Amino acid sequence: MSASPALPTRAAWRNRLYQIIFEADTPAGKAFDITLIVAILLSVALVMLDSVQHIHTQYHRELWAAEWVMTILFSAEYLARLLSAPRPWAYARSVFGLIDLLSILPSLLMLLFPELAYLLTIRALRLVRIFRIFKLGRYIAETQIILTALRQSRQKITVFLTAVCVLVVVMGSTLYMVEGPENGFTSIPKSMYWAIVTITTVGYGDIAPKTPLGQLVASLAMISGYAIIAVPTGIVSSELIRSERANVTSRLVVCPHCMLEGHQPDAQYCRGCGHRLGVGDVEAGERSEKAGENLYPRADGNPAA
Repeated sequence: MSASPALPTRAAWRNRLYQIIFEADTPAGKAFDITLIVAILLSVALVMLDSVQHIHTQYHRELWAAEWVMTILFSAEYLARLLSAPRPWAYARSVFGLIDLLSILPSLLMLLFPELAYLLTIRALRLVRIFRIFKLGRYIAETQIILTALRQSRQKITVFLTAVCVLVVVMGSTLYMVEGPENGFTSIPKSMYWAIVTITTVGYGDIAPKTPLGQLVASLAMISGYAIIAVPTGIVSSELIRSERANVTSRLVVCPHCMLEGHQPDAQYCRGCGHRLGVGDVEAGERSEKAGENLYPRADGNPAA
């Protein structure tokens, strides 16, 4: 089997920029990630403060200036990612690429089209800036573990939700027959709404059974609600433990061709696109594998060599 073609020769500064932005196993990469996380949190805080009327009125100029500082910062980061990515168009179409674009788009649109400032819909456009908080996802390694656990347990959760829906229909129909319109259960859909509110232990109290038989059914619904809460928690928790153990020996390495992360320590090719992983990627995997061996000792009680 012939090896995948190597990436075209790139300027040294682009390779260095790629390591800083897309890799987090170097001091410069960690410093970049920490700085960007602080900037994201500050930007989200600015959006929240700007939504408070008296703060917006009193500090409008300061908030406007700070917002543009953040916009320039994130625009520079977005351009740097496009410049350093081996396949800029693949990054631009990825989930994180779209989120990066959405985080700067509102302010840029107001700059290009000042007349938007006079439209009432600009408030909705300004709220799009909250997408910046999703940029944190790429810096939290546990995000991948949670997503993997949810994917692994999706069939069990689907079966569980189907059973809950059946229970809601049964209890809603029963209360409709027992209580009737005179007690507020005017239809089966409204009775199902009561069943959902009761089983989830929310209990708004806007509608409640009045007859003894209806109250008995309501009591069963409340008790079953507590039992139901524990089921998805156990399903997801078991998958989380399994995914976390499996993730110890995986590598947080970005494939330079398709930007896919999380490869096995001995992988030489990307599991997504088949592109050959670089030497730097292999070294990063060896460091991750060593960390995993130290975390899980051998049976004799000593760490793995």
